[in-house]
Amino acid sequence: MPFTEVPNKIDFPAQEREVLQFWKDERSFQHMLALRKGQPKWSFIDGPITANNPMGVHHGWGRTYKDVMLRFRTMQGHELRYQNGFDCQGLWVEVNVERELGFKSKKDIEEYGLARFVRKCKERVLKYAAVQTDQSIRLGYWCDWNDPDALRKLAEQLMTDPDLVITVDGPQGPFTATVEQVVAHLGLPELGGSYFTFSNENNYMIWAFLKKCWEKDWVYRGDDVMPWCPRCATAISHHEIATEGYRELTHRAVTLRFPLRGREKESLLVWTTTPWTLTSNVAAAVGADLTYAKVRQGDETLYLSKGTLSMLRGPYELLGELKGAEMVGWTYSGPFDELEPAQKPGGFTDLTQLIRDVKLNAVDAHQVIAWEAVGEEEGTGIVHIAPGCGAEDFQLGKEHNFPLIAPLDEEGVFLPGFGWLSGMHVSDIATPIFEDLERKGALYQVAKYTHRYPVCWRCDTELVFRLVDEWFISMGPLYDKPRESLTAEEKARSLRYQIMDVVDQIKWIPEFGHAREMDWLRNMHDWMISKKRYWGLALPIWECTACGHFEVIGSDTELKERAISGLDVLDDHTPHRPYIDAVKIACPHCNATMSRVPDVGNPWLDAGIVPFSTVGYRKDPEFWRKWYPANWISESFPGQFRNWFYSLLAMATVIDASPPFLQNFGYASLLAEDGRPMHKSWGNAIEFNEAADKMGVDVMRWLYCAHHPENDLLFGYHRGDEVRREFLIPLWNVYSFFVTYARLDGWTPPSAGFNPDHPEGAAPQSDNLLDRWVIGRLNQVIALVETAVDASDFASAVLAVNAFLDDLTNWYVRRSRRRFWKSEADADKNAAYATLYHVLVKLARTLAPFTPFVSEVMYQNLVRGVCPAAHESVHHTRWPQVEAAQLDDSLLEQMALARRVASLGLSARSGANLKVRQPLSKVLVHAGQSVLRPELVEIVEDELNVKAFEFVAEEGQLVRYKVLPDNKLLGPRFGARFPQLRQALAAADPAKVAACARAGMPYPLELDGETVELSPAEVLVSTEPAPGLAVAADKYTTVAIDSTLTPELRREGQARELVRRIQDMRKKAGFNIEDRISTWYQAEGELAEVFTAWGAYIAAETLTTRLEAGAAPQGTYTENHEIDGEYVLISVKN
Repeated sequence: MPFTEVPNKIDFPAQEREVLQFWKDERSFQHMLALRKGQPKWSFIDGPITANNPMGVHHGWGRTYKDVMLRFRTMQGHELRYQNGFDCQGLWVEVNVERELGFKSKKDIEEYGLARFVRKCKERVLKYAAVQTDQSIRLGYWCDWNDPDALRKLAEQLMTDPDLVITVDGPQGPFTATVEQVVAHLGLPELGGSYFTFSNENNYMIWAFLKKCWEKDWVYRGDDVMPWCPRCATAISHHEIATEGYRELTHRAVTLRFPLRGREKESLLVWTTTPWTLTSNVAAAVGADLTYAKVRQGDETLYLSKGTLSMLRGPYELLGELKGAEMVGWTYSGPFDELEPAQKPGGFTDLTQLIRDVKLNAVDAHQVIAWEAVGEEEGTGIVHIAPGCGAEDFQLGKEHNFPLIAPLDEEGVFLPGFGWLSGMHVSDIATPIFEDLERKGALYQVAKYTHRYPVCWRCDTELVFRLVDEWFISMGPLYDKPRESLTAEEKARSLRYQIMDVVDQIKWIPEFGHAREMDWLRNMHDWMISKKRYWGLALPIWECTACGHFEVIGSDTELKERAISGLDVLDDHTPHRPYIDAVKIACPHCNATMSRVPDVGNPWLDAGIVPFSTVGYRKDPEFWRKWYPANWISESFPGQFRNWFYSLLAMATVIDASPPFLQNFGYASLLAEDGRPMHKSWGNAIEFNEAADKMGVDVMRWLYCAHHPENDLLFGYHRGDEVRREFLIPLWNVYSFFVTYARLDGWTPPSAGFNPDHPEGAAPQSDNLLDRWVIGRLNQVIALVETAVDASDFASAVLAVNAFLDDLTNWYVRRSRRRFWKSEADADKNAAYATLYHVLVKLARTLAPFTPFVSEVMYQNLVRGVCPAAHESVHHTRWPQVEAAQLDDSLLEQMALARRVASLGLSARSGANLKVRQPLSKVLVHAGQSVLRPELVEIVEDELNVKAFEFVAEEGQLVRYKVLPDNKLLGPRFGARFPQLRQALAAADPAKVAACARAGMPYPLELDGETVELSPAEVLVSTEPAPGLAVAADKYTTVAIDSTLTPELRREGQARELVRRIQDMRKKAGFNIEDRISTWYQAEGELAEVFTAWGAYIAAETLTTRLEAGAAPQGTYTENHEIDGEYVLISVKN
């Protein structure tokens, strides 16, 4: 069966959609799984994508890396678990559901109904999991995908009737349960498909992890001042803040007076960017070693650090200087001492256990303290301390046993007791506070200040710092000695060091990943695992209010064994709020009733547990051990060292004391082409679907893989056009070229010995040097690509293929065209077809992991369309084998030299404005000791259109050197002797000077009887072509073209130009490439002589069977042409 015709112009995105339908209809993914069943395992764990919004093009980048690696390992002959993951629980989903419902606060959720709200969160996850599944399939990402329509139906049923009992088909047979429980089992063995972190198994596996932590006494309730989102009404962990929680914001900073007690009209000048915290001021901090200034302005005396005097407004008189240590102990009056909280002993907080032993109130506590963190980079060098409103302030407060004033409720509203401030929101408080300070005479100035400030990473609300109690996992002490010196007991007390030992067992790509993870482990706080929210992991912590004892329940089985009530409420529901809250257990210490704490878990617990929950750690340990640890994981590294990578490592260390993955491949961030983050408001955002439809997925994937992942990727349509122009179109063109001519000649590949795993067969035998070379280059590139992908170096793989594609299209095919054009079907023509076929099939299979769509199209036509025994998809074949016998290093090196000489020769011609169609007499080459075999010399001669090729021993035979001293370097060195030096250098042999400079050696020069040496950097060497030559050179090779033009060469050049003009007329006339034509010409003088002398050549090159001088008959296509100032009328007809 002949090949199917290939169009010259192709709508690549439309073709990709056809391939997607083909894969679906043929069940190609499922057949691939069957083919690899039972083969050596290679394990991949997917970092779950948040099922909360449509995918972005940045998701496409990461998913491309994953798909390339998974397809590559499959082609190598491995069995894999192709399971995608969806992150489902937590704040990111809640916030969007609240927006969708128009909610403004947590009270709205409670009025709506917690059970209904949780179902609404699950519904959103299912809807966007369906969207992202569609988009991932469009990307060509092969996974065990759920049916998107089935996910949408479950989402609908979950809201209308969650208790409806339904039956769905799973890989193990029909599965019957309520809609809620079907959803809870998605991704588990009984249903297959993507894993969802809201699954029962994921939640219960986290319970098991937390139980182990509790048993080691690492779980505790802690009181601290934490970053807090007033919109989401929950704390934000340090992990989240350190990752992506800062924005460049401008606030109004206030400078105010703290009047000193016992010092009339003397005040401390204090500065802050958070005026709301002034309501909770307890102390003022100075740097003990800093120098402070005492200044007079008007009738008042002010104190501030000497290094910040420039912030003063107006003239001042410096009265004296003193060290901060001299100010320690001074007392002052605070700006809001009239409020009740400032006057209460111990302060004002619901966490009364924190102030049980504090006797002072804030008014009496106001004093100057020393703090080593105080500096002069901003403000006044005097820092206001509010232990209830700042994390560092809180620690200072504990050291000094200061009162605590915590002014805000969960939603950032001032609590009752704060007078006129009560009921006001923290975001609206700045101006009223400034006005109040002005009335009191405390305000000095207000000025705009731009700085990095934390915001909620999900809703973008500016954070406050709030005194709260949260649940933590202790990371253990940080010892002041090398890790290698720790005793076993010391390490057992510190989880962070145990994790470090696991980190050492992993290969990190890029290598700096190891250092970043270690840096995080050394500096991280304890892991805050709680959120005061509703949707997410219900922390399995039961607390006894009678005696204060708490316990972690480690499984659903343990819960059923320990429960004394509430199981009937939880029955047939997932372990989420509100149903899990009904379950009570008995306190083992006092026998009172224990209730679950209302907090939900940090969502990184959900993602970190997946190496255990998704592979059956609890229910099928044998299966889990087969797939654990993962051979490879991949995610964007900004933030993940503190989040997913960290949670994976921490949880695996606790559960199994082992690395959950062996290799970690990370990549940076994706930006718009203008170098900025993508934002719709900036007009630089590109939606994934839009990019796929306009750019095409193969283009996107090649663009992604071509990038060095440690650097940010600039993504956009201009770069996409470049990839299409430089990669996809040349690939398509050479494929189209082959099929077009093979169809004309009826050529098909031999069927004997066909191997579906390696359908191109063994390399064809050929006497043609170009055939042997291109086969060798192909095998060389396959080896490079295999090595690169094995090392997660996708960019090097792309670079190797791009170079080969240039070799294939711009050298092999171009140099071999006449072999395909010629009419006789001889052995040489058959060798050309066999060679190009072999190369295209093997190249398509090499490209299959990277560009799965165009590879499939090529395979279906080149292989499956002509070979009935072929695999149904290119993705079912095995990774191409490297045929070592075809790697002729000598030939590859010599052809590389030939290409380099040809390229430089063409550059020389272009620089001298000598058209390639114009024959010239010879090319002269200086390439050190290198030589070319005669067949390659002929190729270079033909490529450069010269009559002769000659190697020369010295570059000086081709160029003239000019050497000058570098004035900037040698002028200062030789001073008054510099003019003499210039003369001596001018008298030296420039060729010898140039030779020394290029060899990196100093050149000795006589100067006033003294030998001085000039380094290569001190001599400027330039060249100019020798007379009659056009020259181009690189670091290794110099090529010169003899530019002398004889009359004979001129006429031959005109003949070639006539061939080009007639070929162009054939296209314009609409002739097929195989059509034979008649040609008439009307010319005088030199052009008429060219037709006479070169007629046979012109006729052969243009497929002209009849070439006549004179007027043409009617019905011909005619054009008038000017060549070198003479005119010719040409007519053609088929």
